Amino acid sequence: MSLLEVKNLVVEFPGRRGTLRALDDISFSIAPGEILGVVGESGAGKSLTGASIIGLLEPPGRVASGEIRLEGQRIDNLDHEQMRHIRGRRIGAIFQDPLTSLNPLYTVGQQLIETIQAHLPVNAAEARRRAIDLLKDTGIPAAEQRVDHYPHQFSGGMRQRVVIALALAAEPQLIVADEPTTALDVSIQAQIIQLLKNICHSRGAAVMLITHDMGVIAETCDRVAVMYAGRIAEIGPVHEVINHPAHPYTAGLMASIPDMEQDRERLNQIDGAMPRLNAIPKGCAFNPRCPRVFDRCSVERPDLLPAGATQAACWLHDAKSGVAA
Repeated sequence: MSLLEVKNLVVEFPGRRGTLRALDDISFSIAPGEILGVVGESGAGKSLTGASIIGLLEPPGRVASGEIRLEGQRIDNLDHEQMRHIRGRRIGAIFQDPLTSLNPLYTVGQQLIETIQAHLPVNAAEARRRAIDLLKDTGIPAAEQRVDHYPHQFSGGMRQRVVIALALAAEPQLIVADEPTTALDVSIQAQIIQLLKNICHSRGAAVMLITHDMGVIAETCDRVAVMYAGRIAEIGPVHEVINHPAHPYTAGLMASIPDMEQDRERLNQIDGAMPRLNAIPKGCAFNPRCPRVFDRCSVERPDLLPAGATQAACWLHDAKSGVAA
């Protein structure tokens, strides 16, 4: 059974000049203990998908249709107070910049203890003990002393570990991690990646990992969803998507990664840019940039189609198109 199930999610932003559709018919699921990577260029809709699940859409953004279910319970139609009890307790969040997630006026211990007591029936002494254990679990040395330090007294990597400890404070079933390693150096990135994997294995928690780094996806995830212009372009097991990309956009992303075995003066790149929400092309949104575009691509929009071990929203995988994939 899926822990998280997103069905036909549509997110819109009404405005004076019309309504912009930022997410269009998004569907995926995450099983307990699984890490799903969500990857794509800036503007693809990755962070917006995570915000929709957490219930942190900025007005006037709204879920226009579709469903988000956590362990079978629908959560996209809950009011603010009901959703506040789910955030932290059942869904944890890790954001890109730890400084914006931590209050500089309170020690990390005070912030952890407050979070623990808000969601779990424990007294202050037990909450402090749990806070210290969480800091130890996330690899912070001398946790008994560091629990009374302020955020500015930690390095960037250590602050991110504190944010992960906050996300784990109430033992949530799902963690939405939005670019958790972007601001960190490579060695710290590897430690954070290993920490996320350990969380899944030891606690059985599911993780939705949002990133633009295919290297992080390859090292961390079980499955990956590639997003483009508010839709899922391809989804499947990570090793299949990386080694045998079925969508031309995925293939372009993989080709743009430097190859250590080849000496090239220039990296491959995908021509053009992500379309604006008010100028998404008819048919497949990727068709103006696609090297394999044909007539049907500019007329009809493809849904996800079987493409070997993955699914891809591309007419190349429709036998009726008469074009070999």
